[in-house]
Amino acid sequence: MRRIRRAKILATLGPASHEEKMIEELAKAGADVFRINMSHASHELLHQTVARIRAVEARLEHPIGILADLQGPKLRVWKFAGGSVNLVPGQTFTLDSEQNDQGNAERVYLPHPEIIESVSVGDRLLLDDGKLQLKATKVGGGAIETEVVYGGKLSDKKGVSLPDTLLPTGALTEKDHADLLEALKAEVDWIALSFVQRPEDIIDVRKIVQGRAGVMAKIEKPQAIERLEEIVKLSDAIMVARGDLGVELPLETVPGLQKRMIRMCRRYGKPVIVATQMLESMITSPVPTRAEVSDVSIAVFEGADAVMLSAESASGQYPVEAVATMNKVAVAVEGDANYRAIIRAAQTEPEATAADAISAATRQVAETLDLAAIVTYTASGSTGIRAARERPSKPIIALSPNLRTIRRLSVVWGIHCVQTEDAVNLEDMVDRACVIAYQEGFARPGDRIAITAGVPLGTPGATNMLRIAFVRQDGAGSS
Repeated sequence: MRRIRRAKILATLGPASHEEKMIEELAKAGADVFRINMSHASHELLHQTVARIRAVEARLEHPIGILADLQGPKLRVWKFAGGSVNLVPGQTFTLDSEQNDQGNAERVYLPHPEIIESVSVGDRLLLDDGKLQLKATKVGGGAIETEVVYGGKLSDKKGVSLPDTLLPTGALTEKDHADLLEALKAEVDWIALSFVQRPEDIIDVRKIVQGRAGVMAKIEKPQAIERLEEIVKLSDAIMVARGDLGVELPLETVPGLQKRMIRMCRRYGKPVIVATQMLESMITSPVPTRAEVSDVSIAVFEGADAVMLSAESASGQYPVEAVATMNKVAVAVEGDANYRAIIRAAQTEPEATAADAISAATRQVAETLDLAAIVTYTASGSTGIRAARERPSKPIIALSPNLRTIRRLSVVWGIHCVQTEDAVNLEDMVDRACVIAYQEGFARPGDRIAITAGVPLGTPGATNMLRIAFVRQDGAGSS
């Protein structure tokens, strides 16, 4: 299964798509990575879904990545006596620690003492995805007294967002900790951490994961934006989680932040995924709006590694059509006359390491000599990611003996992954690269390919060699 596009597609699985037959249809339509949302998945369903994805992977003989997305701290108000209340702008409304009574139009129980302890006078509290806004006027005595800025109907257990408040709690709740351990047991490839606020949140998760999966930070809090560079450096990948980001920050700032995050991730060689409401109307419609197509196009033009579907593929009426639409949009953008120039304009200087210098040189050599493909031998995946960071116009084939590396790279821009044994010597390395480039349909006899690897062979993270090889009539190579 060879993709003709470079940007990858993540599809969320849910009630509309967790059966094995549907997973296979989504993979054939273009899904490269499947997301399991731990907000809705039990441990039993997690293992069942992973088994189904792996069965599809074996049948299609194509590596598929799996992302377990942790729920994160969900902050909610408690219940109201009548199920809901109507808040009027200018009125006083109190959130307190009185668990005994149900809420009314004057007050409601807030089962999160950390919020009551952390909020300061003047801080905003956003309720129900930002539809209602409160401003803290008095704090203390186990309660937050607020003035209603934007009112409306507030019903039981609606979410609370705190754009102005840094909470002392980490991003990993007890539920997340249990889900994380179960996801590692199920051998997922990526762990996504929700509501990251500080670099320490990533460090805490890394201690538990210990390299068994990639750690992806979801950027959806203003506090994370303030320390973005530190978080990017510590993470294996970044997700631009535009849903909550657009609740806690002014909506008009989100597109600029998206661009900034994509470029920062490119600079540091970290995969970046753009997510949330990309084809939202396809939850109920077989075709997207023009604005949604434009939105997906912008992410692809910017050079994002992947674009993601949430409810569109998890609970929508047209999951396969949504993936197929995203695939068509990405293919069209990458074939556009302006695409290369836009991608090249965001090119960053290689870091002062042998591996980065060789990756940059490989791109230039491949394009100058019009080579058929770039083949990278990668044990840990870092060589493949470095090659992708350069955004070459030529296909990248990543070869690794490690199946987990191959699956993890399925989220990275432009990489076609193949599992193969480590080469025993340089001649075997050239032959193997040429044969695979030929078999996978990237090179014909007489074509040339670029090969990068670390010598001695099999040494992780030690890319120090660039070789140009001819593909012979029998598909093997000569250099």
